Amino acid sequence: MLKSKTFVKKTRSGGVMKVVREHYLRDDIWCGSEVCSECKQESPKLQRDACVESNLCAFTHYLIPDTNVVLHQIDVLEDPVIRNVIILQTVLQEVRHRSAPVYKRLKDMIHEEEKHFYTFTNEHHRDTFIEREPGESSNDRNDRAIREAARWYSRHLKAREEDAEGLRVVLLTNDQGNKQKAAESGLLVYKCEEYIKSLIANPELVDRLALTNDEKNEVTSKVLFPEHLPLSRIQTGIKSGSFLQGTFRASRDNYLEATVFVQGEGEDSTEVLIQGLQNLNRAVYQDVVAVQLLPRDQWVAPSSVVLQDDGGAKDENTEEDDEEKALKISAAEAARKPTGRIVGIIKRNWRPFCGMLNISQIKESTRHLFTPADRRIPRIRIETRQASTLAGQRIMVAIDGWPKDSRYPNGHFVRSLGQAGDKDTEQEVLLLEHDVPHQAFSQAVLSFLPKMPWAITPEDMAQREDLRPLSVCSVDPPGCTDIDDALHCKELDNGNLEVGVHIADVSHFIRPGNAMDKEAANRGTTVYLCGKRIDMVPELLSSNLCSLRSNVERLAFSCIWEMNHKAEILKTRFTKSIINSKASLTYAEAQMRIDDSTKNDDITQSLRGLNKLAKILKKQRIQKGALTLSSLEVRFHMDSETHDPIDLQTKELMETNSMVEEFMLLANISVAKKIYDEFSDCALLRKHPAPPPSNYDILIKAAKSKDVAIHTDSAKALADSLDVAKVDGFAYFNTLLRILATRCMMQAVYFCSGMDSDFHHYGLASPIYTHFTSPIRRYSDIIVHRLLAVAIAADSTYPDLMDKHKQSALCNNLNYRHKMAQYAQRASVAFHTQLFFRSRGILNEEGFILFVRKNAIIVLIPKFGMEGTVFFDTKGKTVPNLMFNEEGPTLKVEEHTFCIFDKVKVTITLDDSNIQHQKIRMSLIEPVIPGVSVPAPDAEPQAKKPKLDR
Repeated sequence: MLKSKTFVKKTRSGGVMKVVREHYLRDDIWCGSEVCSECKQESPKLQRDACVESNLCAFTHYLIPDTNVVLHQIDVLEDPVIRNVIILQTVLQEVRHRSAPVYKRLKDMIHEEEKHFYTFTNEHHRDTFIEREPGESSNDRNDRAIREAARWYSRHLKAREEDAEGLRVVLLTNDQGNKQKAAESGLLVYKCEEYIKSLIANPELVDRLALTNDEKNEVTSKVLFPEHLPLSRIQTGIKSGSFLQGTFRASRDNYLEATVFVQGEGEDSTEVLIQGLQNLNRAVYQDVVAVQLLPRDQWVAPSSVVLQDDGGAKDENTEEDDEEKALKISAAEAARKPTGRIVGIIKRNWRPFCGMLNISQIKESTRHLFTPADRRIPRIRIETRQASTLAGQRIMVAIDGWPKDSRYPNGHFVRSLGQAGDKDTEQEVLLLEHDVPHQAFSQAVLSFLPKMPWAITPEDMAQREDLRPLSVCSVDPPGCTDIDDALHCKELDNGNLEVGVHIADVSHFIRPGNAMDKEAANRGTTVYLCGKRIDMVPELLSSNLCSLRSNVERLAFSCIWEMNHKAEILKTRFTKSIINSKASLTYAEAQMRIDDSTKNDDITQSLRGLNKLAKILKKQRIQKGALTLSSLEVRFHMDSETHDPIDLQTKELMETNSMVEEFMLLANISVAKKIYDEFSDCALLRKHPAPPPSNYDILIKAAKSKDVAIHTDSAKALADSLDVAKVDGFAYFNTLLRILATRCMMQAVYFCSGMDSDFHHYGLASPIYTHFTSPIRRYSDIIVHRLLAVAIAADSTYPDLMDKHKQSALCNNLNYRHKMAQYAQRASVAFHTQLFFRSRGILNEEGFILFVRKNAIIVLIPKFGMEGTVFFDTKGKTVPNLMFNEEGPTLKVEEHTFCIFDKVKVTITLDDSNIQHQKIRMSLIEPVIPGVSVPAPDAEPQAKKPKLDR
């Protein structure tokens, strides 16, 4: 059946155009219920006996939620108790337009067979489709369409049910007008809250209800925050320049301070400082906000006070002592920044947050405060009747809203994650908080894996170069199973050298656009935690078929150079290949082979050739201005049974680490040039922006305090001045300086060549760069492989590969995933460091001051590769006489002055008084300061040089 609408439309040229819109209707669309025999087409989605017990609906029933119920009560719908739900096409389309995250969660539920969620295409069913009436809003038309579909279901199933009262269809809506119209037309309709509270067998579901607008309108005696401006006024203000739009970034160290990052063209991006509760005005980390700059005489400097919310509930009608203190300190400083206040929220970026419940001291109270694990998120007030059960557990809570008369946002309980402190629970929290996709791969993804047993086919052989006779080997960290890269070096008849970098051909197994490709693109990267790896691709590929293990034939993508003995490249070629690695070595094993003069086999000779060339390549890079920076990387030794850390040491780097690094960098640069030459508009590249001069302030000041000059005009000037930076009798000074220089750097990012003009990689001093060498663990490399394959006519292209806008959107996701993976890895190291110190008692160790704050010093302990803060104004202790000098920067405590790089001795303990925010505490031993230093314990104790961007 066809419905069509014809109308004329004026064109830009002044003519008219006839437009015909056709809408097809059918009468054979299945209702999805096992009760129905008339339109049944396949195994039923909706079951008669899978319903929950409700004292409102004493009969078996199906649920039809409207759009707002799905959008706001998705946590309730996800509960295993809720089954037999009809998702109307009208609702699905509205949710898709209004919230991508909720739409994804809804689609996941529809695909869960045990949930019995069924999508009914009511917009194409002859009996449920309705036309929009003249003067009717789109929203009212959709509400009517939902009621019409509910009415059809009630009649349709009742006519086919022997017991007419045995099956009911329940419409769920929180819209009072919609509910009234549904009831007047004879439908069984409830508000979501009414229905959930009626589930007498599952009272805990009430906790998962999001607050509706009706419940949020509590009136208190005092308004704490200014009213947010409406979107229309915000848009006008942004257009006129009176407001700025940016991303809200709360501070980890000072809960009364934040910045708003305002994106500009090129280097015109700015950060606006926000201080004080009222100016922060209910913004939450990562919200997109409108900010108004304050007059220049009200600009302040970022606070150097480390000020963390102590977890106690604040009285909503009292002033903030901490706030006054923080603002007074900041206002007195000379180095002022553009300062502003939040006037409105453009887009909320709320998600479910992990944390713990603070049980209310009021007896029988159901209102409690939730403290998020992430210190940048405010505490959230929730209602729960399970407080005693949830005490001591990690839970997830979602924010529903933040009234202007409440110091805290309101929210609701989502689910429990397990006991706090439990290793599996903490790891789950870590992954959720850093938005790391870590669910098991779906059947849809796994269905695209090769069938086992797998073997290289004659077709593969015909299209590839056979490099199996070469003495190829891999060099990796101990225990590595996802081996991306292998190398070879051999002398040619003409006296030159042939050097090959062979990379796993993951793009052979993952084809564009299928479920596995989409999943890998979403995950973006493999995440390496302590003792655990979250794979980007299924293990069959990552640790087996793609991994370049020794003594098995593998498909590879090879970059092969002809070089002379001065490491000058004479020829470069790329080819799809078949290799058979002769050895899988660790860095230490490869180093021993190189150093053992009695060994002269082909693999050892190959390694020696590679190592010799790598030294020349590194020297050439450094002469061009490439930076050699430093940070401390730790390795945990785990107990084989408990998987607890039993030893902690900083990693040692050998020549072979640098050898592999150099050839990976060279391959990445060679491939970057090739794909950009072929596809100047859509090459996926990687750049490292030069830091703004202000980033170097702390480095220059720190060096100057030791009478050392650092020049930052260019990467080469910085590299040269770091090379000669020495202090007599202080051997560790240069390493500390390089660690500090690392903190000044910008983040390297992926970008699409057609959307940017600045390609330079500052750290590597290379005019062009990409990632080609790790496709098992990085999706960027898979895209680069596809581009290179098209460039050498080894594979065919596809539309998305040549679309610079889609490539750019992909790069944004890859940059986000890469950043989150780094943060997750650091958090994993921090957690395992806490586990390591848990049983060690009090230890004393020497360290160096890295940063000086107004009320604290931040100390680096080289032996453990860790940092900690020594506070001088902790609560419950008399505050010593503190004098902070911004210029130094120095901190005078009583009669002693602390400077960056000073050597100190501290005690190290694990403070587990706050089970959620356990931390390594440091207290000063030396220098001895009366009232500050603590006696040294008798015990003697026991987390990166950064990888270049390879």
